Amino acid sequence: MISTPITAELLRGALELERTENGLLPHRLPAWARAQAADPQLTMAEAQPSGVRLAFRTTATVVELDTLRTKRAYIGAPPRPDGVYDLLVDGRLTAQSGATGGNVLTIDLRTGSATREPGPVGTVRFDGLPGHAKELEIWLPHNETTELVALRADAPIEAITEHTRPVWLHHGSSISHGSDAASPTTTWPALAASLAGTELVNLGLAGSAMADPFTARTLRDTPADLLSVKLGINVVNGDLMRLRAFGPAVHGFLDTIREGHPDAPLLVISPLYCRIHEDTPGPAAFDFEALGSGRLRFRATGDPEARSAGKLTLTVIREELDRIVRRRAAEDPNLHYLDGRELYGEADFAELPLPDELHPDAATHRRIGERFAKHLAELVR
Repeated sequence: MISTPITAELLRGALELERTENGLLPHRLPAWARAQAADPQLTMAEAQPSGVRLAFRTTATVVELDTLRTKRAYIGAPPRPDGVYDLLVDGRLTAQSGATGGNVLTIDLRTGSATREPGPVGTVRFDGLPGHAKELEIWLPHNETTELVALRADAPIEAITEHTRPVWLHHGSSISHGSDAASPTTTWPALAASLAGTELVNLGLAGSAMADPFTARTLRDTPADLLSVKLGINVVNGDLMRLRAFGPAVHGFLDTIREGHPDAPLLVISPLYCRIHEDTPGPAAFDFEALGSGRLRFRATGDPEARSAGKLTLTVIREELDRIVRRRAAEDPNLHYLDGRELYGEADFAELPLPDELHPDAATHRRIGERFAKHLAELVR
């Protein structure tokens, strides 16, 4: 087996690599952006490598990747599934594997406290691969922090330096991050990118799509051919701001993106259908009664009457985003709006309900991805 140093040239979808005592930790926000938000949720989300993959050419029939994962466990909630590594051979999903060992972060949802139990490095192994020259992609688990320790193969590995597909840069919430998807290549953005023939850079940040200025500057500074931003659900379920603040925040967010991408197609996506927040403001909270019976569910705790005082619901958010984009599009013909209910609406909820009232399951990710691929293909043209 031949060891190959893991470098930025072998990685796609990561904006920065941090050297740790174990290896390399991929980040989806740069260090300067992380320094501007001391939020544990964002810290966890951006370090989970949704959309991050190793990509290289080789004739190897065996490839091994040593990693140190950090898995989350929630007291009283059902165990979370282990992270999955997807292997693509010449663009086709060929094998899946998991890693053993790793750290476990146990979180008490009632108190917010967390304990960390350290664990050993594990090895992900793919064998029986065809011996001809081929392109391999190893997609890292979208929902587990993953430190990259070592890469080995039974033949030399060569970085792929040329990019033939347009780069799609996307920002959104936990749904874009991939919450409850089956594997990293079956999150809805990954599915849509594959179907539309684009190169994905996923800045879906669970619980953290808050129209933050540092996120806008990161989008501005990241090379891309087309962009999309899905805004609203985290602003509502975090009860982050009122209507007076939301509109200017969105304008500023889009202004900043346009500083770096003045003419690129830019699609603003409003929230998918979410029953608990359609007409009820946040904040969202864990349903501890459900948790007591071993189920993870969320509920909206706001007062619907507070909408008159400027509290936000998904209905209000969609109206405001539509208004903002219509106004700006008069001078920005490459700016577009998509109502998120076209991707997942009330009829879809009746057929494929959100298991925890917020996050889609694997089948729903596939439906959203397939529907969005058509919109993405239009932007590519």
